[in-house]
Amino acid sequence: MQVLNYNLPDFGLLQSKTDASLVWIPDKTYIVLGASNRAESALHTDRVEKDEINVLKRPSGGQTVMLTPLNIVIATVRVEPIMVQPKDVFDRTNQIVISVLKSFGIKGLHLTGISDIAINGMKILGSAIYRKKDVLLYHAVLNVAEPASTFEYYLQHPQKEPDYRQGRTHADFVTSLYKEGFSATQIQLQIALEKALND
Repeated sequence: MQVLNYNLPDFGLLQSKTDASLVWIPDKTYIVLGASNRAESALHTDRVEKDEINVLKRPSGGQTVMLTPLNIVIATVRVEPIMVQPKDVFDRTNQIVISVLKSFGIKGLHLTGISDIAINGMKILGSAIYRKKDVLLYHAVLNVAEPASTFEYYLQHPQKEPDYRQGRTHADFVTSLYKEGFSATQIQLQIALEKALND
């Protein structure tokens, strides 16, 4: 199986000379391995190859994720002369996302794990951080409408998991905004997130 280097739109933010944000919707389905993941142990490789899904490897930590046109990818870059603590970036950025989701009527949101957002104990967003010199990139995947069964079909159970997952399968662990009552469009949410992150 061919695994490509991560080259999706948010990675270009690392070239930014100032703080910047990007909120984008994938043009097709991608699988992105975390820095420590291997395709053989993270994926159902026969299914991935059969369906010709592009597999990429990012330099940031965390576990393997799937990006689909029913997700929103959120990225911010901080350019700092001093070291920024990853936990502060996770907490601050995820709180902005929570505030936006609440404005659309989504309830039961909370920060959990190292860097996740959940709704009543079910994951809705996962994020990771990559640091390069004095630039820190945060990127996250927000599941707007992708059925959890899609992740279950292509991804194996991760080798590491947050405590709150408690061994649950992807199908029992991940939810979507639409499943939780979100009724606006994906574009409306994208615009609202961009505005909040750039204010």
